[in-house]
Amino acid sequence: MPELPEVETVRRGLAPVMEGQIIAHAAVNRPDLRWPLPERMADRLTGRRVLGLRRRSKYILADLDSGETLLIHLGMSGRMLVSGVQQGVFHHAHPAPAKHDHVVLDMAGGARVTFNDARRFGAMDLMPTDRAEDHWLLRDLGPEPLGNAFDEAYLVDRLKGRATPIKAALLDQRLVAGLGNIYVCEVLYRAGISPKRQAGRIAAARAAGLVPIIREVLTEAIAAGGSSLRDYRQADGELGYFQHGFRVYGREGEPCLTPGCAGTIVRIVQSGRSSFACPRCQR
Repeated sequence: MPELPEVETVRRGLAPVMEGQIIAHAAVNRPDLRWPLPERMADRLTGRRVLGLRRRSKYILADLDSGETLLIHLGMSGRMLVSGVQQGVFHHAHPAPAKHDHVVLDMAGGARVTFNDARRFGAMDLMPTDRAEDHWLLRDLGPEPLGNAFDEAYLVDRLKGRATPIKAALLDQRLVAGLGNIYVCEVLYRAGISPKRQAGRIAAARAAGLVPIIREVLTEAIAAGGSSLRDYRQADGELGYFQHGFRVYGREGEPCLTPGCAGTIVRIVQSGRSSFACPRCQR
């Protein structure tokens, strides 16, 4: 599933063709994705101006001049594809309709934004903008890891006394929003902390040190356009490249990249998810 860097990359790709633009025509080609789509969704989108695009955790939020906000969740295989615009020296013409094009937004400026989702694990919803934070998918989320509310004091306090492994704690969206399996593995590797270590037993100084590392990893991943694993693509169809810089994720059996460490990367399973770590330098 796309994590924060992938979703932020898609948001940035959509912004130039959606922000400030009117949705000239919206087509909704099925009644549901992971959950039922809103009633009269096409009518409620058609003719509305997109005031701005923002991200909350792994969700894209499009604020409309109707006072409603369109929530977009990519799920496992969802893609937001842009066509009909000039990007650099290339012009992306509108492709022929595809089987899994479930929602199509034709913008007044000529661009087309298509939500394609083969597995239909994605989601869309409409909600009042002034109550967006109360939406059931958003209301229990923790602070954004790149925001001011996520700082060293906050993380140290929230990890205090937790008996769960630090890997599970950082994946808890109520503690911090948007972190996923790939980037938590990378963060813990850079921090030299075992994903199995009990969160409440990590010294305050080491716990506080996770904050700048989290921000560093996410910032690098966003700059690289995210990681292209399985179905993920950017809004223009291009691949992300952060996976070429993985220091630990997916490197089972390969040598540890920490200078002076002769360890080998291992894979362990935690709560049904693969964790990658060096048993020698992650303690």
